[in-house]
Amino acid sequence: MSEYETRPTAGREQAHGATGTDADPRTAGVAQGQDNGAQVSTGKEAAGAQEAAIPELVIISGMSGAGRSTAAKCLEDLGWFVVDNLPPALIPTMVELGARSQGNVARIAVVVDVRGRRFFDNLRESLADLDARGVTRRIVFLESSDDALVRRFESVRRPHPLQGDGRIVDGIAAERELLRELRGDADLVIDTSSLNVHELRAKMDAQFAGEEEPELRATVMSFGFKYGLPVDADLVVDMRFLPNPHWVPELRPFTGLNEEVSAYVLNQPGAKEFLDRYTELLQMIAAGYRREGKRYVTVAVGCTGGKHRSVAMSERLAARLVAEGVETVVVHRDMGRE
Repeated sequence: MSEYETRPTAGREQAHGATGTDADPRTAGVAQGQDNGAQVSTGKEAAGAQEAAIPELVIISGMSGAGRSTAAKCLEDLGWFVVDNLPPALIPTMVELGARSQGNVARIAVVVDVRGRRFFDNLRESLADLDARGVTRRIVFLESSDDALVRRFESVRRPHPLQGDGRIVDGIAAERELLRELRGDADLVIDTSSLNVHELRAKMDAQFAGEEEPELRATVMSFGFKYGLPVDADLVVDMRFLPNPHWVPELRPFTGLNEEVSAYVLNQPGAKEFLDRYTELLQMIAAGYRREGKRYVTVAVGCTGGKHRSVAMSERLAARLVAEGVETVVVHRDMGRE
């Protein structure tokens, strides 16, 4: 089942930083046989034994139809060992098997969804167990609007896994409630409402393709308030305190990517002062995120339509973050929608 409709993109996305690939997961092997109550080894289990390398772990979850399969396939293409629909109680066992593979399985991605809802209560216990054993793990949550999810299920003519005898929207509501706590614990939330398959893959590549894990990755997203707030935003700033280039006839047809529009926005009273002070604020927030182990942040920069002020300021803010050593992706969500 394809979890996406492919539709034309309305903006652009660019990534800053080198990317790379790892070994093909098809060549990786895991230890075979029964594993009854196995625990992740964090040291030498016997004299002369080599220390087991604990695999890195990513848990992919989120709304049905929001793109979990696409995200999982992207990680598989990047060399991750991917397991779909694994009961949460078995995640520590999967990590243990990877640790026994003598380095052949260094990175594991597990897809957890409501098809395993009978086991879902075990997820928090499994995560606490992994944290206690020093396993590096991250949660990626795929989000989407109700309207987008309904369209996707109707396009493939399949029921929502939780709708039962009700409607698709009933299943979506039940799933949101079930996943509410997990979404709050997620390290990375990706809203796929307006993304096609290729754009989601670009986002996953930007976050996971690097050979070296950066301290912090940022997404700076311009948007228009009239189209709604981005649901995956960690921080939201409002550029509507600046004069709108829309009311300047010679600037109206262009976007914030245009040099004249950008200069007009940045030369307004308070614009440069905002950029300087907000950059300082982000430095302080970024330091706190690093201390707390948060690796991803999405900064949403809004104006009325997401065409002029927010685009120009997003570009400048992203450049400041890159200069500070933060790997940054720029997304212009609503540019071109008018």
